[in-house]
Amino acid sequence: MNSQLKETLRQHLHKAYSAQELKRWFDPLRLEVSEQDKHLRIGFPHAFFAQWFQGAVQERFEQELHTFFGPGYVLHYQSATPADPGAEAHAAEGKSIDFPFGHQFTFDSFLTNKKNFFPLTTAREVAKQNDIIFNPFIVSGEAGSGKTHLIKAIANEVSKKFSPESVFFGSVEDLYNLYNGDFDNDRFKARNHVYKYRFLFIDEFQLIKKYKGFQTELINLFNYFYDNKKQMIFCCSDKLPSYEFLDPKLKSRLEWGLIVNLKRPDLDIRVRYIEQYCRLKRINLTREQVLNLAQRFTDLRFLQGILLKFYAYKEFVNKTFTDRDFEQILSQTAGTARKQIRPEVIIETVAEHFEVDRKDMIGNRRHNRVVRARQMAMFLCRELIGSSYPALGRLFGGRDHSTALYAIKKVKKMQEDNSEMKNIVTLLKRKCLSRG
Repeated sequence: MNSQLKETLRQHLHKAYSAQELKRWFDPLRLEVSEQDKHLRIGFPHAFFAQWFQGAVQERFEQELHTFFGPGYVLHYQSATPADPGAEAHAAEGKSIDFPFGHQFTFDSFLTNKKNFFPLTTAREVAKQNDIIFNPFIVSGEAGSGKTHLIKAIANEVSKKFSPESVFFGSVEDLYNLYNGDFDNDRFKARNHVYKYRFLFIDEFQLIKKYKGFQTELINLFNYFYDNKKQMIFCCSDKLPSYEFLDPKLKSRLEWGLIVNLKRPDLDIRVRYIEQYCRLKRINLTREQVLNLAQRFTDLRFLQGILLKFYAYKEFVNKTFTDRDFEQILSQTAGTARKQIRPEVIIETVAEHFEVDRKDMIGNRRHNRVVRARQMAMFLCRELIGSSYPALGRLFGGRDHSTALYAIKKVKKMQEDNSEMKNIVTLLKRKCLSRG
């Protein structure tokens, strides 16, 4: 990797790590990237460093790499042996750094304490897939306890080792609709389709109560996956023994595996969750305000919706909160989070504002108005949907990542020097958010 791209990556990582941390573990790394075939190579100074890195930094680092480079990249770690640090590096087998089930769903980002230490530890063991020990692996817990986060973290990990195509992930309802929709109630064809997967993830398993006649089919799927040593992971909202509606044969099979129960996040976890979110989004809440939120709301999903409102307020109204603002926002907690914005929406919105042709923005035209619009669209794609610098380059006509980096720095500087430009950015953000 050339020094310029490494420095750009370092700036990206600085949002999540201190300068001292980056000096300790990032600066010693050797990095090479081939954007053409999407391969990343990470070299360590010696094998002892590599061993420490794997336990302390690797998971979070891979998550940040995915955010920076975008999807499709394969990562190779290289390290010399301890006996001969100068020997030729040994290249490990490539692994995907994609997060097909959401980059936010990792073990590292799953906040826990002693109460949920056992479920997290066993979930990590299932994800390693060194051997099929716990089959099925069942995670239960109340709404908002983090069940879906945990099983999506497993799905993301096994997708790196195998492939996303080897994973079926859905609710009982999704599986039922697959049988009766995609395969027009042809159970033989649907069953053989599901047999092709290596992993079967079933979320919201309690929904089987709505489809009692479908339990026989689940027994067939269970028998096949179990006999062929293919991993099954289920997620349900209550403890399995309380499900009186289950077919006795299905219930007994489910009890062959390991059942873990997640406790609802306590005050300590909720405080850490709020602090983590505020740190990532640069929201300046006081310690008293953080405790206020953590004490008043126990559901993390609900807390996320409230924190999203604080983020929007910081972006569009004021960088700081008075106690009055804080309480006013809390009084308006109804509603849902905005949906993901597509880059095409941002490009179209900016093109209309600057009165330029959309094709010119992703083309090679260098007229001042077009260049200004292109830079603004790159900036908004980075701000609103977190597009990586290489991804921005590809999106805007196959440009180099350095062009995207320059554009974003340019717009930031223009906002600092020109209040009118700052108002334009705010206006365009609102338009993009409203269009979704």
